[in-house]
Amino acid sequence: MSGRARLALCATVATLCAAGALLPLVDPVSWMFQAAALLALMTGAGALARRVPLARPLTIGVQVLVAVVLLTFLFAPGEAILGLVPGPDAVAEFGRLLRDGVQDVGRYAIPAPVTPGIRLLLVAGVLVIGLIVDAVAVTYRSAAPAGLPLLALYSVAAGLSQGGADWLWFLVAAAGYLLLLLAEGRDRLSQWGRVFGATAGPGRPDGRGLPLGDAGPAPAPVRTGRRIGALALGIALVVPAALPTLDGGLLARTGGGPGPGGGGGTISAVNPVVSLQDSLNQPVDKEVLNYRTTAADTRDLYLRIVALDHFDGASWKPSERTVTDVPDRLPEPAGLGATVDRARINTSISTAGWYAQNWLPLPYPASRVDISGRWRYEPQGRTLVGDRGQNTRGLQYQVESLQVRPTARQLATSPAPPEDLLREYTKVPDSLPGIVRSTARQVTHGASTAYAKAVKLQDWFALYGGFTYNTDVRAGSGAQAIARFLTDKQGFCVHFSFSMAAMARTLGIPARVAVGFTPGTKQPDGTTSVSLRDAHAWPELYFQGIGWTRFEPTPSRGSIPDYAYQDTSGPDGAGRPAPEPSRARTPSDGPTTAPSCGPGERRSDSGATCTALPAASGARPSDDGTSPWAAAALALAALLVLLLPTVPLLWRLRTRSRRMTQAGADGDGAAATLAAWRELLDTAWDFGILPDDALTPRNAAARIIRIGELQPEAAAAAHRVAAAVEQVLYAPQPRPATGLALDVQRVRAGLAAAANRGIRLRAGLAPRSAARLRWACSARWASLLLRFRTSRPVASVRRATTALRPGRQRA
Repeated sequence: MSGRARLALCATVATLCAAGALLPLVDPVSWMFQAAALLALMTGAGALARRVPLARPLTIGVQVLVAVVLLTFLFAPGEAILGLVPGPDAVAEFGRLLRDGVQDVGRYAIPAPVTPGIRLLLVAGVLVIGLIVDAVAVTYRSAAPAGLPLLALYSVAAGLSQGGADWLWFLVAAAGYLLLLLAEGRDRLSQWGRVFGATAGPGRPDGRGLPLGDAGPAPAPVRTGRRIGALALGIALVVPAALPTLDGGLLARTGGGPGPGGGGGTISAVNPVVSLQDSLNQPVDKEVLNYRTTAADTRDLYLRIVALDHFDGASWKPSERTVTDVPDRLPEPAGLGATVDRARINTSISTAGWYAQNWLPLPYPASRVDISGRWRYEPQGRTLVGDRGQNTRGLQYQVESLQVRPTARQLATSPAPPEDLLREYTKVPDSLPGIVRSTARQVTHGASTAYAKAVKLQDWFALYGGFTYNTDVRAGSGAQAIARFLTDKQGFCVHFSFSMAAMARTLGIPARVAVGFTPGTKQPDGTTSVSLRDAHAWPELYFQGIGWTRFEPTPSRGSIPDYAYQDTSGPDGAGRPAPEPSRARTPSDGPTTAPSCGPGERRSDSGATCTALPAASGARPSDDGTSPWAAAALALAALLVLLLPTVPLLWRLRTRSRRMTQAGADGDGAAATLAAWRELLDTAWDFGILPDDALTPRNAAARIIRIGELQPEAAAAAHRVAAAVEQVLYAPQPRPATGLALDVQRVRAGLAAAANRGIRLRAGLAPRSAARLRWACSARWASLLLRFRTSRPVASVRRATTALRPGRQRA
């Protein structure tokens, strides 16, 4: 194996070693085999292109072309031309897959399922890094900078897992990089011939070491390189871990806290919030979990995943909290008084085999959880979160929980919360738009208690504010997202819950957002099925004596709890009729069969069916695909990228055709002869014989014959063309020459017969004489610049600027 081929193999291995850090992020790992196969094919294409040899940019272009064809064959064969060439449909399919992949990355917790979009991101990402590493280390022969893309690939994995990438994967990636450095060093040393060691090899009494590739001890320079690499790797690992100013060093592991019995640590999940918009808009609804419960009425049995209590003005997210081991019995909910009615229920839950989430869906508030696996308990949110890769895939667990049933009067007479809780859960950033605070005050005008303000906010969103439920509206981010929602009045549960919680905080009411599932749909076998479209978000407001209390501001979703209908006998409700309930007020004798209404539907008064909402006026159409103009532009851009490497070849073919046509015409003898001579010189250049302008035509032809090893017939043709050129250039009355085009063709055929396959491929696919195109473009550009600089307006400006310089002005 040649040195450059060995270096290309090591570059591929180093890329795959670094890509190994991505394996814990997804399940299954079958994508890695596809990425390895495609990377090997792309690397092989680069090796062949270098063997031809092609110019360095053309080599990279060939690899890009091969990568595009391979990705098209793997991900969009039905939309491609002949299953390989990407057309407009294939480009649109790639755009859809990339868009879905980015959304899936934000939607799933680690380890995420390998959806088609995620698979494309992984495979294409490995190919891009592999292409960069191969280009830098092999094509441009500089292996050291190739560590940067390898580090970037590892850093992506470590960043997505928030430091949870196992240190073993770093060692694997580092070993791949060191292997690449050693291969480059060995290749460089081999170019100097035999390498001599410091000691004599076996059977070499003269002290000569063994050459590279022979059996025996490694040469001294190679051993030194290995020692330096091992020392550098050791320093990279040990120094960050030893410095007191750094947080744990490279080998530190985060996110799990200590193991069982540790009783401490913190949890900051990668992305605990399921992408609600994607779940609600799935074309095929899938069951997430099902459960059996002893609850008499399941309409309030929301399955809560996580509480979002940190609001920075742009988004809601869970705070980083201390976690502990899961106690046998969870403590009583904070703030729940003894006088509040409650019922204890038991629920048996089974999750789907594909559903992988760090946070465990639980009825709120849970009192006891019987579950196997590595789980930790976060007391503030009363949630369970997986530790060291634990997730919800295919679980069965039992939950004992409370159904808290406060009355409207108890909520209305609730005392003020503790000062520390009030201070933490009413924080709003200064960047919050003023419309949020002013709208909250306007909506709750006349309400004297926190409960009355909460009910008015809920009713304004769900009943009286003119809002429309629409899952096609973008969730949005940034400080202006809530302001846009309050103006446009279109959105889904994320908009309603986030906005109501933020407005409640501006009114001094402690608030946070809960994410989970609505109760689901009753099944004939007595279980209740919860699907993707039951994904939901709702606000929780704190009332002293009751605790964290659910409200439902989203129209046509979930159910408004009984306590959220304001008691009209009090001062806040005097003279105002109670809002018409969206479900039956009296609890049923058994579990409900009422489904969770979907987008564009509202629950009927009986609560048993869903009815379609009237079409909202002014609703904006959803963007259901890529614009045809955008698809055409992408297709054109892809076509230009594919055609760019062929520009030199096309230019050379056009130039040859023009010259041969001119040489075959007998009308203008001088022009025809010179055209044939230029074509002969460029043909020899294509086969590796550089033109020498210092030689006479006769000597130039003899040089081409000698280097190109032409046979007598081709040699005679070259001499005839050279003699015709000398007649044109030096004879007083040149004799006309005929058949020059055929002579040039004979010379070309002779050069091709004497050359090896690599030279012939290079001459046909990447002709060296195409350098004239680059020279012509450079000359044209220089001419344009000179013309621009010497133009009258520019010259006038230059003279005026020169006149204004200090020292040029007259006193």
